[in-house]
Order: sequence, then structure tokens, then C-alpha cells
Amino acid sequence: MEYLGYLVLPMLLAAVAGYLLGSINWSIILTRLFKHKEDIRKYGSGNAGMTNVLRTVGKVPAILTFVGDFVKCVAAVLLAYLIMYLAFFLLGLPVSYELVKAGQYIAGMACVMGHIFPVYYGFRGGKGVVASAAMIALLDWRAFLLVIGTFLLVFLWKRIVSLASVVCAVAYPVYTFLLVYFFDFSGSPLQGNAGRSLWYLLFVTAASLFIGGTVLIKHRSNIGRLRRGEEKPVVFGKKK
Repeated sequence: MEYLGYLVLPMLLAAVAGYLLGSINWSIILTRLFKHKEDIRKYGSGNAGMTNVLRTVGKVPAILTFVGDFVKCVAAVLLAYLIMYLAFFLLGLPVSYELVKAGQYIAGMACVMGHIFPVYYGFRGGKGVVASAAMIALLDWRAFLLVIGTFLLVFLWKRIVSLASVVCAVAYPVYTFLLVYFFDFSGSPLQGNAGRSLWYLLFVTAASLFIGGTVLIKHRSNIGRLRRGEEKPVVFGKKK
């Protein structure tokens, strides 16, 4: 924390880069390619995301959308890693794992916000689920495995993507706090923890709450349809 003041600018740069990468919305780009310049936001649910592409455009563009949205957040987090390490090198400071990680979390969150509010497309984007998954995968593989496992269990049970996404949004902050507290935090009751500080525990928990809360807010209409029993399951092997 003693070097935080020197690293505000690199963190801001990581956030801007993450937001601009996140604003590249592959559902909009690919729908224009596969559907003769049409806008995905005019079809189906009106959401610029993979699920709507799957339902209204097709499987191939949906898969490509998933890959594109996942990779852009991977790029944002990796770029933040390089920016933070370069900043430590140029400033002649010893590298802090926690501050580098914080920069990566900031870039990941900015990328998710870019996906939801893309500057290139009138600030009307998707719901940030795939981008969030990419951020989690790179920053805490343990939480990622738990979140993916939760998603698959719920989806295989109900075949409703939005329900699985909502459950994961609620579970992610809980998983993050428990994992970091018990296995990383220096005050953990378990032996052999990673010795992370209290501020790191609080920061990553707050970041996970931000991501989970954002996904929940973007799924307000879905939650309403789920409560009314109106949300449609994904049906494979059939054409609309």
C-alpha cells in the first residue's frame, strides 16, 4: 500500500485500456457480418450478447461471440499486468503482487463496463457475463472453477442461461471472500496461507461484489420473467 500513490496513473491507464477493449462488442460486429448489416439489438431480447445471438442469428456466430468477448477481457487483464510491471520497473520500486493484482482487477472491471456500456455503440451493449467469466478465470482460477461448476449445474437443471448467470452472480462474491480469507489472507485460521493483507481481502471482495451486482442489475428484466415463469430455456437442435 505504501506505493499506491505512485501507481494511480498506471491503474488509470489499465482501466482506460480495459474499457476500450471491452467496448468492442462482438455480438454486434458478427451479427452485422452474418445478418447483412443488421443490429442484434433489434432482435430477440434486444441484448447485445451471446445468448441473443444464439437464438436469433445462429450457433456459429454465437460461438464466435463467446470467444471474442472472452478473449477481449483476457487481453485487458494481461495488458494491465504488463502496465503494472512496467510501472514498477520505471519507478524503480519493488514489485507488489497485491498492487499488480489490483491493477488487473481494475482493468477487468473496466472491460466488463465497456462491454455493458460500449463507447463505440451508443453505450448500449450486453450484460457482461462472458467478460466477467474471463476476468474471473485469469484472476482466481479457484473461483472460476466454482462459478463454472455452479453455472453448469443450474443450466443443465433448467436450461435457462439467465437463471444460471444470476445464481453465479450471487455466488461469485461469496466464493471469492471464502477462498481468499481461508487460503490467502494472513489472518486465516488455516496454516500455509499466502499471507495477503486485510486491504487485499477487502479489495478483491469489493471487486467481486461489484461484478456480481452489475450482472444482477443487468438481469433485472430476466429476474422478473423468471419470477413470472416466462423466461425461455435454450433448446438445442431446433430451428425457430
